[in-house]
Amino acid sequence: MSDETTILLCIATPLAGAVLIAITGSRPNLREAVTLVTAGVVFGLVASLFPQVLDGGRPAAIMGEMLPGLAIAFEVEPLGMMFAGIASFLWIVTSVYSIGYMRGHHEHNQTRFYIYFAVAIASAVGVAFAANMMTLFVFYEVLTLSTFPLVTHHGTDEAKRAGRVYLGILLGTSIGLQFIAVIWTWTLAGTLDFTEGGILRDKASPAVVGVLLALYVFGIGKAAVMPFHRWLPAAMVAPTPVSALLHAVAVVKAGVFTVLKVIVYIFGFDFLAQVASGNWLLYVSGFTIVAASVVALRSDNLKRRLAYSTVSQLSYVIMAAAILAPLSAMGAALHIATHAFGKITLFFCAGSILVASHKTLVSELDGIGRRMPWTMAAFAIGAFSMIGIPPTVGFVSKWYILRAAMEAEQTFAAAVIVLSTLLNAGYFLPIVYAAFFRAAPAEPATAGGPALGAEVGNGGLPRNHGHRREGHGEAPLTVVLALTVSAAGILFLFFFPDLPFALARQLAGVAG
Repeated sequence: MSDETTILLCIATPLAGAVLIAITGSRPNLREAVTLVTAGVVFGLVASLFPQVLDGGRPAAIMGEMLPGLAIAFEVEPLGMMFAGIASFLWIVTSVYSIGYMRGHHEHNQTRFYIYFAVAIASAVGVAFAANMMTLFVFYEVLTLSTFPLVTHHGTDEAKRAGRVYLGILLGTSIGLQFIAVIWTWTLAGTLDFTEGGILRDKASPAVVGVLLALYVFGIGKAAVMPFHRWLPAAMVAPTPVSALLHAVAVVKAGVFTVLKVIVYIFGFDFLAQVASGNWLLYVSGFTIVAASVVALRSDNLKRRLAYSTVSQLSYVIMAAAILAPLSAMGAALHIATHAFGKITLFFCAGSILVASHKTLVSELDGIGRRMPWTMAAFAIGAFSMIGIPPTVGFVSKWYILRAAMEAEQTFAAAVIVLSTLLNAGYFLPIVYAAFFRAAPAEPATAGGPALGAEVGNGGLPRNHGHRREGHGEAPLTVVLALTVSAAGILFLFFFPDLPFALARQLAGVAG
């Protein structure tokens, strides 16, 4: 099979899977088998490109031409290879998780959920493999539109409001800011192709560079840099597998991936380092890291705490890129991978807790680790990775970002990393401690208790929705299996980081 065919199949296969899911929707077992097989095939196709990229090759394909000299084209470079590999692998894990969660939680519209999830994965792979900024922009927009029905999945007034915020911010920033930056870049450089060293050198004044950088960073709303972050906590109204898609598999990763691609391949590290008009990015991302961590620390709703943790962790990637050093580029790329595994594990655990015990608040989790040891052990591993405690892979990316900040004498960045790490510990460790070392509250009498199916709007999480009773152990097997695999991935990547390291080194131009 040619490289061009493989790349196009990586995008076409999830779309074909979406059609088959729609056809088999009335037969849940077959529908979910189609989902799993499709996810496995996509991962196999993506994985087949790894050896060539690791050897320095750049597989490419052209889908068609939009305008003379501006094609919908794909080229697989190290950062895109990493993103596509993460998204396609975690689609398999999330699909396994979704089977247990969607059935255990008795969700409606399950077929629609699997259809749009497949379309979102196709969009994410398109973003990952885009050879130019216009191709990336097209798939970026499709990703927004395909995830909107997932955010509004429950169909409640709260879900609809969250969907309006989601669509309003993401489309507003991309069309009102990012698209202007794309057109302006085309006007200045005469090309939108991603090129090592950037395409804007000697094509724009320092003032123009500063404005363009702002248009890109704030126009890429999926990166959730403050003040364009509200869509992310608002979207927590969605089912937990959707939260996993938003936070780990595709959406926010597409955001920080795009920012990093723009800095590396549109501006270029060397060019940005020569102009002072881009220095503001370091401080905006640093503020986002700390401010979001403080909000997370004060949040009692578990999914809201995890959502603001994501806002904070995403800006690690942005701040690392803003340091403009090879080591920081490595750290930024590695943090995309480490955050994906850490955060998907934490959201899997939040959903497991909801399905098995109907709890949504941090203050309700005393002693839950004794009833749900697999779930809370996985949560602890994910939390340790977010904090940066070895032997979890989160330590590795934070180490490289901190080391790059120190070598570049960026005291502000180093201080942000230290302070935010303490804040991470402040909002994660109490959960782990309460789960394993505090006694569970006495079970209330069942008579006269709240009716199953009652809901509250705290953070968009339904409470007591389902048919499992509190205290009856773990969530369904597929849920526990998925969160165990993702937690194992956190430890595996710490001890065997060769593949992400090799791709990160290529991106940064660092010798092995």
